[in-house]
Amino acid sequence: MSDSSENSRRRAQADQQAAAWVLRCDRQLTPAEQDKFFEWIAADPLHGESLARYRRHWNRVSSVAQWRPEFAREPNPDLLAPLALSRRRWAWPLALTAAAAMGAFFFIAQTPAIKRPAAVVSLVAEPPSNHRLLEDGSIIELNRDAEVSVYFTSGERRVRLERGEAHFSVAKNASRPFVVTARGIDVRAVGTAFNVRLEAAVVEVLVTEGRVQVDASEENAGTDLPAAAKPGARPLVYLLAARQRAVVSLLAPSPVEIATLTRSEIDRVLAWQHRLLDFTAAPLTQIVAEFNRRNVVQLVLVDAELGSIRLSASLRSDNLDGFVNLLEAGFGVKAERGDGGQILLRNGPARPH
Repeated sequence: MSDSSENSRRRAQADQQAAAWVLRCDRQLTPAEQDKFFEWIAADPLHGESLARYRRHWNRVSSVAQWRPEFAREPNPDLLAPLALSRRRWAWPLALTAAAAMGAFFFIAQTPAIKRPAAVVSLVAEPPSNHRLLEDGSIIELNRDAEVSVYFTSGERRVRLERGEAHFSVAKNASRPFVVTARGIDVRAVGTAFNVRLEAAVVEVLVTEGRVQVDASEENAGTDLPAAAKPGARPLVYLLAARQRAVVSLLAPSPVEIATLTRSEIDRVLAWQHRLLDFTAAPLTQIVAEFNRRNVVQLVLVDAELGSIRLSASLRSDNLDGFVNLLEAGFGVKAERGDGGQILLRNGPARPH
């Protein structure tokens, strides 16, 4: 095979792989996928070139979402379905664009929607991905060991928090209110985002976007019955705005504690949520601090001079192993486990590729 034919083959293969990686990155990579992504970029200089080119294609194709048929007031609903809350809705137009350019189709991995149940759907936190997409487009993010049950009808979307903590991003639908029940405490929303934490003695509700209504009827607190299930119950209804937190006691009819939190306080409450962290020429001290805020396993910079290393990258906050591998492979860092379970980072020889 001639050099030109081999180069053409390599470039075509790099283009096909780059287009697939753009789609995967948009829906966020699992820790294992992120490791493979770093390995793929380092394997061939053509990979980085193809990735940059297809990311530009991706940004241009995104504008298709606002296309409106003639005389229409809203974008074509087929282009937005079914993931109205996520940029993943552009995945199919992008796949068609790439297929036209390369003569190939890809299968696009998406989080499966939960179909409307005939009875109850139980969802349990299952690392590494604790996001659950419901059939209405709402998203539930479950903290470790959390469990919810989903009851959807034509008139109401109800979710019961069985244990633990969960964050809800609710798709707007005024005709079908979204209600989260935790030990008899009802949290009602139409289109908003909020966090609910169930403990032995309290239910804690934090609104991160929009407004919610909290029904903390004394007669219902501590039970699994919605407020409407007990005739004559005296409702204690509170309307919470963004950044407000309500703490409801389950053991005694004490007043509901309502407070407005600062942004840093909200970040601490939601530090359990794993997300994509973007760093641009950030010092390693800052990056390590961000990882430590969001993970049980702590990183320790044993050699202080490592803190001056600067890094530009997009990393999943729960991908500690991938981040440590990156430091070992590219920055001459030696990692080892400490007695307390920490990961100790020291100066050391770079690991061979």
